[in-house]
Amino acid sequence: MKVTVVGAGAVGATCADNIARKQLCDELILVDIKEGVAEGKAMDLMQTAQIEGFDTKIIGSTNDYAKTAGSTVAVITSGIPRKPGMTREELIGINAGIVKTVTQNILQHSPDCIIIVISNPMDTMTYLALKSSGLPKNRIIGMGGILDSARFRYYLSQAIGCSANDLQATVVGGHGDTTMIPLTRLATYCGTPAANYLSEEALKKVAADTMVGGATLTGLLGTSAWYAPGAAGAALVEAIVRDEKKLMPCCVSLEGEYGQSDICIGVPVIIGKNGWEKIVDYKLTEEEQAAFNKSADAVRNMNSVLSTLDV
Repeated sequence: MKVTVVGAGAVGATCADNIARKQLCDELILVDIKEGVAEGKAMDLMQTAQIEGFDTKIIGSTNDYAKTAGSTVAVITSGIPRKPGMTREELIGINAGIVKTVTQNILQHSPDCIIIVISNPMDTMTYLALKSSGLPKNRIIGMGGILDSARFRYYLSQAIGCSANDLQATVVGGHGDTTMIPLTRLATYCGTPAANYLSEEALKKVAADTMVGGATLTGLLGTSAWYAPGAAGAALVEAIVRDEKKLMPCCVSLEGEYGQSDICIGVPVIIGKNGWEKIVDYKLTEEEQAAFNKSADAVRNMNSVLSTLDV
């Protein structure tokens, strides 16, 4: 079993660290465009093997995709974050070229692999990876909903005063401050509605805090978060390689589900060895469906920028 992580920055390296510690593969390939970075981080990670007790072999590579040959799963974290003064067109223009090139390089050596997209804007980059690769839709997965739902559970746990592990809470829709939809109606604490423990006002605050969870961390850190995104990516890899049939909110291609088509957006799906295997219908209320449609419109508007680019 071989897994590739492309992009050895903070998110990619954290994802690789989690994959290695959980021994999700025999060989883990870390790829980066910057000379020496992937090799250095791979060596650093390998030097934790005895301390952490794992046997995964980690290999770093500067843009040599031949080393990734035969990967079961490839995680794409490459790209740049949006900088002050940068338009969305500029961000998409840069990252679209990177994601498309990386996807092509991966598939050249691992035509049967499943691709996980973490690069931003994630919904649009997932859509691009799907359209440019020609892969079956079940083999292209955007990670965002897993991360957003983890943040949802964090804010719920803080509000209720309980363990986040005792909560079930899901975020659907786009992976963005104004497009994600925390489903407070369906959030539960040990099988009972979270609404039994929090007022409507408190639940609304939890949802609002969740939606700006990434921006909050960026404001505190001065850069994008990496621990939770990296762990979320590794959790998705685990569900695939261990064929867990786990229900996870992920960005996938819709063809009529949730009233949308020709779009990649976050919905609950079953994850197993074939990638995403089934979309689960949460039977949204009229209000939730309206929010989902609005989110889809925003994502589709972002996707329209792709048609103006030479990618």
